[in-house]
Amino acid sequence: MTLRIAAAFTVGFLTLVASPSTAQETTAAVRPAGAAVIVRGDTLFRLTGALGPFSPEERARAIAARIDSLSRDPVGARRAITIADSGGGTNLALGSTVLMTVTDEDAAAAGVPRATLAAQLAPILQQAIGGARGSTFKGILLGALLTLLATGGFILLFRGMNRFFPWLYRKIDGWRTTIIPSIRIQRLEVLSAARAADTLVVFARGLRIAAMILLIYVYLPLVLGFFPWTADLSTTIFGWVIDPLQQAGVSFINYLPDIFTIAVIVAVVVYVLKFIHLFFNGIKRGAITFPGFYRDWAEPTYKIVRFAVLAFTAVVIVPYLPGSDSKAFQGVSVFLGVLFTFGSASAISNLVAGVVMTYMRPFQSGDRVKIAETVGDVVEKTLLVTRIRTNKNVDVTVPNAMVLSSHIINYSSSAKHRGVILHTGVTIGYDVPWRQVHQLLISAADKTEGVLAEPKAFVLQTGLDDFYVKYELNAYTDRPNAMSRTYSLLHQNIQDRFAEAGVEIMSPHYRAERDGNAVALPPAPQPRTAMDGPIAGQ
Repeated sequence: MTLRIAAAFTVGFLTLVASPSTAQETTAAVRPAGAAVIVRGDTLFRLTGALGPFSPEERARAIAARIDSLSRDPVGARRAITIADSGGGTNLALGSTVLMTVTDEDAAAAGVPRATLAAQLAPILQQAIGGARGSTFKGILLGALLTLLATGGFILLFRGMNRFFPWLYRKIDGWRTTIIPSIRIQRLEVLSAARAADTLVVFARGLRIAAMILLIYVYLPLVLGFFPWTADLSTTIFGWVIDPLQQAGVSFINYLPDIFTIAVIVAVVVYVLKFIHLFFNGIKRGAITFPGFYRDWAEPTYKIVRFAVLAFTAVVIVPYLPGSDSKAFQGVSVFLGVLFTFGSASAISNLVAGVVMTYMRPFQSGDRVKIAETVGDVVEKTLLVTRIRTNKNVDVTVPNAMVLSSHIINYSSSAKHRGVILHTGVTIGYDVPWRQVHQLLISAADKTEGVLAEPKAFVLQTGLDDFYVKYELNAYTDRPNAMSRTYSLLHQNIQDRFAEAGVEIMSPHYRAERDGNAVALPPAPQPRTAMDGPIAGQ
């Protein structure tokens, strides 16, 4: 049926045909200029302007082909034609398909603004597409036939799912004790076989509901698209899912170069980290040496360098992440940064203190140290804490910030080379010659296990009080980790030597009224036997 249009454009750009007989009368007088857009024998309008390398004739053929293609698609895009200015022209589009572009030359030939000309052409194109896609009796019959076929397919699929899923439920229930195993982590049963089967049944029921919803979602727009009166509604319903999926697909394709860039960066960083680990491992083993760089610095330095490389990599990769330039991403980043700053202040101070102490080297693992009031052996050093095992076999964890802010006494640092001095004191009355006291104290030190013969032990007189003289015995040892045991043995030997010499020890204070009583001395020392038991302490 011939398309009848009542408007006419000036300057020969657009000629609308009312009927074949009228067209013959007008063309006999004046032949319109430009290329005609003809769809199924009907001339819609004429084009006089070129678009880039395309001539008016090429434009006309392309527009006619697009209209014919859309009008023959019963379930294709059926939205209203949209008008959008693209800078150099005005696009008339149906969904994602651009039907034509109105140029400035077209508008000048028509004697109207470009936007006005585009608004006049939109209903003509809309009618050309909609009028041929099923308004005829033949189109209605075709839509009804397609609806019957779609309904039959819907019923078959619906009944098939109603048979398949109950069968699947029974099958899963039969696998409960045969195929489906229990999920275990070593000896811990995380999920029993019965619970796993129940979980699979619940998953199958959810899958059935999703399949039903999908089937209905596809069936309804499909049937609505068979008829011209509901085709737009069909397109709208399909667009609820198709448009987001299409946008996601386009975004993913556009994001592929960024993914490739991130993959290349990650691959390079992985091999850089492997090389760095190999380098510092060589320093740790002693295969690579640098003056002033200690081997025990290799592991913490590697961790610091690795952290710096990973942080730099994150800074480089973040701009390539999807949504990294959005306000939401930036806001979340700032929020997490504030949380990290205020929530980890103490942890960061301990971390910085651990790094500082690593290069200060105030102690090593195994050293006997005194940190604040804690005395013991260092059993572990980390970037956050230092763990000390006391003489009572108690592990004390000290934050590195506290270690750095306290005074540190290291008994082991010079013990291997010069020996550390153990010192203890006694008070002896003025009636005992000081040379004898010196000899007894040095003799006790010489007989003590753990005390070095060289350098020689020595005695200092540290005070002359009212009733006694203060003597301080100083002895060298190269076993600072056994200081408690060495002190105990030294004190035992001092008592034995003074008792053998008949000298009273007036420590710390001793009061006696001389009324003829015997001298306050212990009995003569006896050799140590197995009945005495081992000496406690370290």
